[in-house]
Amino acid sequence: MSLDLHHRAVVADAHNDLLMAVAARPPEQWGGFFRDRWLPQLREGGIDIQVLPVFIDDQYRPEGALRQTLRMIECGHVLAEANAEQVALCVNGADIDTALAEGKIALVLALESAPGVDASVELFSTLFRLGVRIASIAHWGRTPLADGSREDATGSRLTAPGVRALREMERLGMLFDISHLGASGVAHVLELATRPLIATHSCARALRDHHRNLTDDQIRGVAATGGVVCVNFVPDFLTDDEAKVSVDLVVDHIEHVVSVAGIDHVGLGADFLREIVADLTPPCCENADDEDPLFAFPGLDAPADMPLVTEALIRRGLPEADILKILGGNTRRLMSTHMG
Repeated sequence: MSLDLHHRAVVADAHNDLLMAVAARPPEQWGGFFRDRWLPQLREGGIDIQVLPVFIDDQYRPEGALRQTLRMIECGHVLAEANAEQVALCVNGADIDTALAEGKIALVLALESAPGVDASVELFSTLFRLGVRIASIAHWGRTPLADGSREDATGSRLTAPGVRALREMERLGMLFDISHLGASGVAHVLELATRPLIATHSCARALRDHHRNLTDDQIRGVAATGGVVCVNFVPDFLTDDEAKVSVDLVVDHIEHVVSVAGIDHVGLGADFLREIVADLTPPCCENADDEDPLFAFPGLDAPADMPLVTEALIRRGLPEADILKILGGNTRRLMSTHMG
């Protein structure tokens, strides 16, 4: 029953950093590495829509951030072209509908904190032309656009360029992502937003008091815009007790978001990190610390494990219609209506 429901559903994952792992290889290997390492996992996990964030490691900041941003975007195009029978890079709802109808995985490019843009807000238009359709403007720390959640003590709102970035993204049809944004920044965005917002990978602060998680007021605010909160699977954001880490804990956060925002405003943003870290740990790719509680999630640490979430939702007794919305129906609706 669970596998049948899972594979009938449109399953959307709003955050998987696999592009970092692929782009770490020489360009001539991009298509093949994605085909050999990641495509089987996405297929086994029943992933139909996969958001590919462009995250720039510290080693490239600040001078090389734009160059690495462009390189990772090119990587996304190359891996899609090299596997065109299996995946499609999508820039709007019609592209997603076509990809799904053809049995392909719909890939969507996103920016995570946009360090390559800096305060040059006009570059959002350039990156939009290159296929980027989702963006956030901060990560852990401070950017010229806003402060990330680790800087909450500053109480800072969006900078003037940050406000312009929000307006430019709304004009373009690029979804604004509040994941990682500081609390005062989220409040500022909620005051200004005229289009639906997305939190691509955030958990509920009521269940785990971590600065990366969203308060109930923030969750309600996203829902009020018509947006979607996609629940993160990273153990450190789910609980402060490693012994409690389980798929059911993910469902606890999902159910909490539903109770606060309503069933139409929750999705999945898995953020599978263990394998990404392994792929980026020199010498590639065998030295990742599997004991690190941030990454270690026994039984749910890769796209192939996604059906376990469906099984857990079924065990909780959620109606099939609600499960279909959580797995990807809500995220697909948001993208189809407001992206591009």
